Amino acid sequence: MIAAATRGGLGVSRILLSLAVLALAIALVFRSLAPTVPDMADDLPASIYDIAVKDIRSNDVKLSEYAGKVLLIVNVASQCGLTNSNYKELNVLYDKYRQKGLEILAFPCNQFASQEPGSNEDIHETVCTRFKAEFPIFDKINVNGKDAAPLFKYLKSQKGGFLGDGIKWNFTKFLVDKDGKVVGRYAPTTSPLKIENDIQKLLDAAA
Repeated sequence: MIAAATRGGLGVSRILLSLAVLALAIALVFRSLAPTVPDMADDLPASIYDIAVKDIRSNDVKLSEYAGKVLLIVNVASQCGLTNSNYKELNVLYDKYRQKGLEILAFPCNQFASQEPGSNEDIHETVCTRFKAEFPIFDKINVNGKDAAPLFKYLKSQKGGFLGDGIKWNFTKFLVDKDGKVVGRYAPTTSPLKIENDIQKLLDAAA
């Protein structure tokens, strides 16, 4: 009887140990999948309007130029499975709301499966000719890692994501209100048109 009880106790202990090891393994897997974010600096700007970027022609652009407007900021890529649908719907939103105060700011990025490999000239030609985009296109940047653009460091610091703050894929979207506050972050698979109601509310709000 004692031997059987001992064996039973050992069996339970082994099961508990196995479960603990499994839980640890799962946690490590999820940690490895989530992009690391060593780029969150302590000297982040006080406001998005303190940040300057470069456009696709390498001209300096101060984001303070967009003060009072609603901004939809997107990291884009030309060769992604999400490219066609996102550009199509972003065009719809821009055509519908640009006169009401919406600006869409597109930032090409090649960090995800190298799906934006071209030069700025190539990207500009593709976006304007193939996708007929009229919203501003900016210089190709990194959105994760030590070389991440200051704008995306700031955006991530204001709105974290699932399983870490890092950008997970092309076409992550950030929504900024008229006062420069980052009020929304949307997954790459979120259709731009699914954000339309949120955009309308911000456009209708008093500045």
